[in-house]
Amino acid sequence: MFSLQFARRLMAAGLAVLLWGAAAAAAHAAEPPLTLDAAIHQAIERAPLLEARRAQSESARQEAARAGALPDPQLTVGVDNLAVQGPGAFTVGGDSMTMRTVGISQALPSRRKRQAERAMGHAQADLAASSEVATGLSIRQQVADAWISAWGAHREAMMLRSMRQAWAQDVAVAKARLRAGTGSAAEVLAARMESLDLENRLDEANAREAQARAGLARWLGSPIGQPLGDAPDFAVLPHDEASLLASLDRQGNLLGWPAREQAAEAALAAARADKRPEWSVGLSYGSRVRGLSDMVSLQVGVSLPLFTRNRQDRGISARAADLDAVRDERDDARRQQVEAIRSAWAQWESLGQQVRRHRDALLPLANDRVVLALAAYRGGGEIQPLLDARRDEIAHHTDYARMQAEYGRAWAALAYLLPTSETTP
Repeated sequence: MFSLQFARRLMAAGLAVLLWGAAAAAAHAAEPPLTLDAAIHQAIERAPLLEARRAQSESARQEAARAGALPDPQLTVGVDNLAVQGPGAFTVGGDSMTMRTVGISQALPSRRKRQAERAMGHAQADLAASSEVATGLSIRQQVADAWISAWGAHREAMMLRSMRQAWAQDVAVAKARLRAGTGSAAEVLAARMESLDLENRLDEANAREAQARAGLARWLGSPIGQPLGDAPDFAVLPHDEASLLASLDRQGNLLGWPAREQAAEAALAAARADKRPEWSVGLSYGSRVRGLSDMVSLQVGVSLPLFTRNRQDRGISARAADLDAVRDERDDARRQQVEAIRSAWAQWESLGQQVRRHRDALLPLANDRVVLALAAYRGGGEIQPLLDARRDEIAHHTDYARMQAEYGRAWAALAYLLPTSETTP
């Protein structure tokens, strides 16, 4: 009786495990495919690096809001005219000149210097904002590369799996010829070796897909188990080459240069402002011993930039040289970006032609060659032409899958150059 109850409980537990596994499998199957747009959207929402850039941008905005403000006033307290000799030495009431004082002073930087500080603060805020946008564009690019790499490796694996049956058929034909006395064991071994090589290629494609999915999970924050959706049309770009070349300053590599130039201009303005005197005012109140009147003092101070040739003028020359350097570097960066766009555009066009040539001509020819070689082998011919045809077929399909991924990455390098509402703060 005990054993029967135990068996029933064991069966119930096993049934529960099976039902749970079936439910989990059904939930996984019902999970929608991960499209490229969805992956990019999730990465933009979850990337810690982008959150860091947003925090830095907010910090720069707060700093810009306080730039150019007057420095805090200074409160002073003390004792003036304290006697150090005689019967009243070192006592506050020991001499009629001794006073307890309290005062306040305020430094007054020049208007131009405060304007330069405000300009520097706004330039730093703009630079932080451009860094945020550039980081968003970089994340979109890297997510697209990882997604396209995983998609391409998966397509390559699918193509190789579809050839398993064909290679198994070749092995079966070789064995049939061996049994009929028209073939040899060497032919069977050769066919099996090629079949094992196909498995190695399949394992390599699966490993590359897993690596690409790991790179994708780095941006999405969790492992990617669901299937990937259909790829976008890599033959269509959102912008033409002329539009990209006409909008260089909006692209990630060049977004920060206007702010860098503004910062250099503000530094030059601050250096020029140092040649102008800076003022300060102070007011103090002195309380004397009883019976004597209290005192009020007013002080006005001014800096004296007398030796500007070896001080302020050299600072101005240094900041002017910095500004020239920033402008020259920006010009060089623009030229580099023009080169990068034209090079990427040429690569995208070339890969598109190669993909279409593979799809429309090379793959059909490779398949026809295999059909003819297999028919000749079945008719009593040599196995080597069949093996050569099979190898070329695998090579062309593998090249086609990898070329599609390269085509997609070249497309992404051009498609995600300009910011969108998703990447613009």
